[in-house]
Amino acid sequence: MAKNLQDYIDILNKLDFKNMYEGDFFLTWEKTPDEIKAVWTVADALRCLREQNISTRVFDSGLGISLFRDNSTRTRFSFSSACNLLGLAVQDLDEKKSQVAHGETVRETATMISFMADVIGIRDDMYIGKGNAYMHTVVDSVTQAFEDGELEQKPTLVNLQCDIDHPTQALADSLHMIHEFGGLENLKGKKIAMSWAYSPSYGKPLSVPQGIIGICSRMGMDVVLAHPEGYEVMGDVVDVAKKQAAESGGSFTITNDMKEAFKDADIVYPKSWAPFKAMEIRTDLYGKGDQAGIDALEKELLKQNAEHMDWVVDEDLMKITKNGLDTLYMHPLPADIQGISCEHGEVTADVFDRHRDEMYKEASNKPYIIAAMIFLAKFADPVAILKRLEAEGKQRLMK
Repeated sequence: MAKNLQDYIDILNKLDFKNMYEGDFFLTWEKTPDEIKAVWTVADALRCLREQNISTRVFDSGLGISLFRDNSTRTRFSFSSACNLLGLAVQDLDEKKSQVAHGETVRETATMISFMADVIGIRDDMYIGKGNAYMHTVVDSVTQAFEDGELEQKPTLVNLQCDIDHPTQALADSLHMIHEFGGLENLKGKKIAMSWAYSPSYGKPLSVPQGIIGICSRMGMDVVLAHPEGYEVMGDVVDVAKKQAAESGGSFTITNDMKEAFKDADIVYPKSWAPFKAMEIRTDLYGKGDQAGIDALEKELLKQNAEHMDWVVDEDLMKITKNGLDTLYMHPLPADIQGISCEHGEVTADVFDRHRDEMYKEASNKPYIIAAMIFLAKFADPVAILKRLEAEGKQRLMK
C-alpha cells in the first residue's frame, strides 16, 4: 500500500469513474476496470486516513439501511463499520418485525425505509433468480419514489451478496491479493485455484466462487475453477469469466481434479458451495412452499457431499502449490475446520492456523470496500472530499 494520501489521489486522477456518482453496485463485471480500481483506491485512501487518526465522517446525519435475508457476521459488521466510518447511523430491517409479513409490497417497503436513508445494503443469496432481481426491484422502487418527489434523495444500493455475485467479498479479496503481491500489475499471470472443498453442511451459496472467478479473470490471472462433477456454478458467470480472461490476457479453465488446480498455484481459495442445479431445484421447492421436498433435497445433497470427502486441504496438498505451505491461502470465513468446527471439513487445523492472520487481514478490507462504494456513489468529486478531510485533519480519537 502507498504511505500517504497523495499517492492514492494521484491514482484516482488517472481514472474515469464519474459514472459511479449517484449509482448503485450490483455486480463487479458491470463496472469498468477504472471503476473497480477506483473502489480499491478509495478503500485504501480511507484506511490511510483512519490510520492517521483523521476522521472520515463525511455525513452529518443519515441512515444506512441493512437487510440480511441470510445469516452473516463479517458482512453485517462490515456494513455497519463502513456506514459509521462515513458518519451514517445503521438501521437493520427485520422483515419478521415489519409489515412485509402482512403483505406490504416491495415498492412500499423500499420507500418507507428510505426517507432519510443514503444507502441500502442487501444480502439475499439463497435462491437462484431471486436475490439480484429483488435488489433491482428495490432500486427501481426508490428511483421512482425520488422522481415522484416522495424522497428527497435516492439511496445508493450496495449488493452485500446475492445469488450471482458477492462483490464486497470479491473486491476485498482481490485487494488483499494486490497488497500481498505488491500491486495489481504483479498479479498478471499468477495462478489462482478457486476450488470446491468438502463440507458437512449443505446449501452454501455459489456467489463467492462466482465472485472470485468474476474478478480474477479480469486481472490477467490464470484462473482455475475446480470442483467435482455435478458441482457446476452458473453457466452465465462462467461465460463472463471466459470472456474477461481473454480480454485481460489471462486464462480461465475448469477441472474436476483438486490436485491439478493446486499444482503450482500462487493463490488457493478452497470453499464449499452447493451445485447450481440443486439450488435451482431448491428455489422451485421454496416457491411452492414444499418443506418436505426441501428436507429430502438436503439429505440427498449431504449424501452427495460425502462422496467427495477427499476434497480437503491439508499440508500435503499445500506442498504442491507454488510456494508450498507459504502459498497465499484465502477464505471468506467461517471455514469448516477439520477437528475444530467439524469432524471432517474444508481444511485441516494445521493449515488453517498457519494462515489465520492473513485471512483476518483479508477480511479487514471489507468495511473499507463498502465505504468506498458508498463514497464514490455519493460524491461527484471524491478526490476533493479526500483532500478536504486530510486538510481539516479532524481527529477521530482525541489524544
